[in-house]
Amino acid sequence: MKKIKLGKSGMEITRMGLGTWAIGGGPAWGGDKDLQQCIDTIASCPELGINLVDTAPGYNFGQSERILGKALSQMDREKIHVITKCGIVWTRQGSLFNKVGDTQLYKNLSKESILEEIDLSLERLGTDYVDVYMTHWQSVEPYFTPIGETMEVLNRLKEEGKIRAIGAANVTPEHIKEYLKYGDLDIVQAKYSVLDRQTEEELLPICKENGIVLQAYSPLEQGLLSGTYTKAYKPQGAQCNKKWFQAGNMEKVIDMLDAWKALCDKYHCTIPSLALAWVLAQGDSITILSGACAEKEIRENVRAAELELEKDDIQWMRELAEKLDK
Repeated sequence: MKKIKLGKSGMEITRMGLGTWAIGGGPAWGGDKDLQQCIDTIASCPELGINLVDTAPGYNFGQSERILGKALSQMDREKIHVITKCGIVWTRQGSLFNKVGDTQLYKNLSKESILEEIDLSLERLGTDYVDVYMTHWQSVEPYFTPIGETMEVLNRLKEEGKIRAIGAANVTPEHIKEYLKYGDLDIVQAKYSVLDRQTEEELLPICKENGIVLQAYSPLEQGLLSGTYTKAYKPQGAQCNKKWFQAGNMEKVIDMLDAWKALCDKYHCTIPSLALAWVLAQGDSITILSGACAEKEIRENVRAAELELEKDDIQWMRELAEKLDK
């Protein structure tokens, strides 16, 4: 698989990474998965051409990190780049975030919180460093921490060798400018799909301008662009409040996917492969996160990174999606 430079870090990452949100399991993450299958799925990444795995403490309260740690113990650590995150906590106070079951999650990017989080993450992952440490959600009142103070501790962790690169998720262009005042920002994570193209307005341009990798998450819109749902499908869990799963919208998306079948025949690929390939076609500095809980799913996803879509087809897919917004 093609690789791209990870900002100024000196590392190279594949244009597709494995997202482990679902692998973490739990009631808010689609239920627990078969543990050994999850471990085997992660361990298969290098063989299948993927050298990037993304996780976070907030994915089922550290369970995703623990599962990744079990997989790492069976792998050559130097062949995989690990992203984990900080800023979402449940063991200390912060600004209100989500509530999962009876447990309240908070946003906290203070120095004290990050120093605690990194050690807990390293313990769960069973490693002495992470390749990319990423702020998961940005700090807000009433527990606001200036980005300069957050970067101070991240730069310190980088100097100590606990992290190799710094990333930020769910940011605005203004956030990015502030991060860059205090050091290197190598990767930014943002929601991006053929249905959700807002990142193209300002975020993607500022990333390109500053040599920052844009990592697209939810490129399949929580499964809607997998082509497996029918119009009778009832949204579940986190899907329920999402725009494209609302009555009327979901049906229009499914009709659009039916129209894609001609391209599936042309490129000898599946609908999800087309959806992923479309995002990758939007720039050479883009990598995507694609969730998978089985090796066969990774094999299918990897196909997208091999597709070379023609410009006319890329534009046609965009125009179909744009019509849904009207």
